[in-house]
Amino acid sequence: MDRKRDKLKITEWAAEDRPREKMMLHGIRSLSNAELIAILIGSGNVDETAVELSQRILNAAGNSLNRLGKYGIDDFVKPFKGIGEAKAITIMAALEIGRRRRDEELPRRPAITHSADVYSLMQGQMIDLPHEEFWVLLLNRANRVIDTLRVSQGGTAATVVDVKLIMRSALQQLASALILCHNHPSNNLTPSAADDKVTAKIKAAAALFDMAVLDHIIVGEEGYFSYADEGRL
Repeated sequence: MDRKRDKLKITEWAAEDRPREKMMLHGIRSLSNAELIAILIGSGNVDETAVELSQRILNAAGNSLNRLGKYGIDDFVKPFKGIGEAKAITIMAALEIGRRRRDEELPRRPAITHSADVYSLMQGQMIDLPHEEFWVLLLNRANRVIDTLRVSQGGTAATVVDVKLIMRSALQQLASALILCHNHPSNNLTPSAADDKVTAKIKAAAALFDMAVLDHIIVGEEGYFSYADEGRL
C-alpha cells in the first residue's frame, strides 16, 4: 500500500490530536515536547507530519531538550528533511527563551505574617492619596503575596467595591486567601459602617470558594487599623 497516499495529514486528525487544537482544548501543559516543537515548525514533509518529524528530531537528541538546545542550524537542516534555516532558527530561538527564563531570577513573593507586613507593603502607595482606594492582596497557601490588585478608587470619603471583580481575579490566580486594604484620606482610622459592610460581603463571597479573608487594613499617614488585630473578622 502507498504509505504517502494512505497516511493522514495532520489537518485530518481529530481536533483533540492536533497540537494547536489540543492546546486550545486542554491547555499548553497537555502537549508533549514533540507537539510543542511541531507548533513551532508548522509543517512536516511528504513522509512525516510535523509531530512525527519533531519526535524524530527529539529522538536524535536523546529526547533531551538540554541537548537539543546545543544544536546549531546545520544540526537541524542537514539530517532532517523539511527543516530549513527558518524553522531551525525558530526552534533555536524558542529553546533560548526557555533557557533565559530558567536562568532569570524569580521575584521573591513577600510573606504576610502580621498586619504590620501589610501596612509596610502598602503604605508607600496609599498614604499621600487625596482620595480613597481599595486594594486586595491575593495570597497563596504559604501566605505569600501572589498579586496586589487595585479594585477601585473613589472620592475623599468612600469608594465603590465590586465583589464580583475581586472574586474573578482571586479565582483566576488560584488564591487561597485575601487581605483587604484601603486608605482614609482623613487619617481617621475608625472603620465606617460601609467598611464593615464590604468586609462582611467579601468574606461571605470568599467563603463560597474556600478562601479566607485574613484581614482588612485601613491605612493612614501615621498608622493603621487592622480588623484581625481588633477581633472584628
